[in-house]
This record gives sequence, C-alpha cells and structure tokens, in this order.
Amino acid sequence: MADNQKIIASLNKILEMELAGVVRYTHYALMVYGYGRIPIISWLRGQATESLDHANKAGELITNLGGHPSLAIGPLLETNTHDIGNILRESLEHEKASLDCYRDLLKLVGDTSIMLEEYAREMIYTEELHLGEVDKMLRAPGDVEPFSK
Repeated sequence: MADNQKIIASLNKILEMELAGVVRYTHYALMVYGYGRIPIISWLRGQATESLDHANKAGELITNLGGHPSLAIGPLLETNTHDIGNILRESLEHEKASLDCYRDLLKLVGDTSIMLEEYAREMIYTEELHLGEVDKMLRAPGDVEPFSK
C-alpha cells in the first residue's frame, strides 16, 4: 500500500473539512430569514447531517489504518453576510475545497487499495453532485448555463 502515514494525513484533512461542513451548514441554517426559510434550512440541515456522515466514514478509515482521528476542524471562514446567495457561494467554495481533498486522496492511493480507491471515487462522485446542486441553486430561474465554470 502507498505510504500509510500520508494516507492517514489525507484522511484527517478530509475529516477536518467534513467537520467544518457540519459547523458551516448548521450555522447557515440558523442564519436564514425570510419567506423561503423553511425549505432552505431543511436543505442546509441535511447537508450538515451528510457532512457528519462523511466525517464518520473518514474517521473509521483512519482507525482501520491504525491512525488517530484529528480533533481539528477545517477552515470556517465566512463573509458574515447571510444573504442566501452569499451562503451558497461560500458553500460552493467549501464543496470545491472538499472535492480537492478527495481527489488528492485518490492520487495518493492510486491502485494500491481497492477499499480506499472506491471510497475516494464514491466521495468524489458525491461532492461533484453537491457542486452541481449548489451551482443550480445559484442560477437565476431559467438560466441553463452553469453559475461557475
């Protein structure tokens, strides 16, 4: 297998990013106001729950490999403007950063572990779906062109 310590470090970075997602999406859900609040906070809370599930998966893999899961949390930067568009743009950036972490893991693992390779591919697929979902939410009604290129 590739360097176990590098893989564990990569998984810990993923764990930290996913835990940051839990905090980020929970915070966003608390900060939504207006007529469309209910469906938006429901979606945001769902994202927080999914981030926690992803963090648990990463943590389980870390301990399977004999590592110690990090207690750190990834970056929690925000614009402090709680407009839905700003929240979604921040979410888009967070999802892109998380996707990069999974892609880094896939490169690191290569074809040395089917378990880790499949995990990384599954999570890349999931993160790409999230990016597409957030991108669609950022488009004006009727726009078919992607928000971000």
